[in-house]
Amino acid sequence: MNEVIVIGLGQLGRVFAGGFLRSGHTVVPVNRGDDLFTVAHAHPDPALVLVAVAENDLSTVLAAMPGAWRPRVALIQNELLPRDWEKYRYAHPTVMSVWFEKKKGTDARPLLPSPVAGPGAGLLCEALSAIELPCREVAAGDALLFELVRKNVYILTTNIAGLKTGGTVSQLWAQHEAFARQVANEVMDIQDALTGRQHDRARLIAGMLEAFDGDPDHVCTGRSAPARLARALAHADAFGLAVPTLRSLAA
Repeated sequence: MNEVIVIGLGQLGRVFAGGFLRSGHTVVPVNRGDDLFTVAHAHPDPALVLVAVAENDLSTVLAAMPGAWRPRVALIQNELLPRDWEKYRYAHPTVMSVWFEKKKGTDARPLLPSPVAGPGAGLLCEALSAIELPCREVAAGDALLFELVRKNVYILTTNIAGLKTGGTVSQLWAQHEAFARQVANEVMDIQDALTGRQHDRARLIAGMLEAFDGDPDHVCTGRSAPARLARALAHADAFGLAVPTLRSLAA
């Protein structure tokens, strides 16, 4: 039970692996192309199985997860919602909303303490604390759902609005607040549809602005911004949502 499996050794996976090692765990890495069942046969009883693959690879990994590992799974992807694990019949995974940034060649930089819920929450916070990244445990259910939606509103609003405005998150709000609110409201329309419930929009905006204050010079867009817009529009189409601001950006 001292072993931790880390599936995916990209930027985030390596940060967590370093935290697990620093906190006294043995890390078993799983790289692209490795057979999960072969690794699970050799390591059947890990303390945690951290899935650190990119968003686009998550479904494939969740579908292929060995049964012995499924109760120990922890998820850290962006754009994550309960529907993403429930469709593969994961009942109570450990889930973290990651609020630190790790770019190639730089140290990890926190914006906010990363909230985490689930049976492995303490172990994840222990690992991050060991490498001086802030973390906080929250309750599963509504508290976790709010944190996931909050992160989605932050990352989708800044990425998508930034396709038009460019600049940093502080510039987005100072110079283009009305436009940013339009984008955020349409993003929240999509989040409401994806979760089947209406969320407190004022609280979500306040949560997004707290993250802006955590790193005011954070650049709005990255390479993933066009793909995020495309995914948002696909969700809007699936639920029959108008989202005119997002559609004008795509056009």
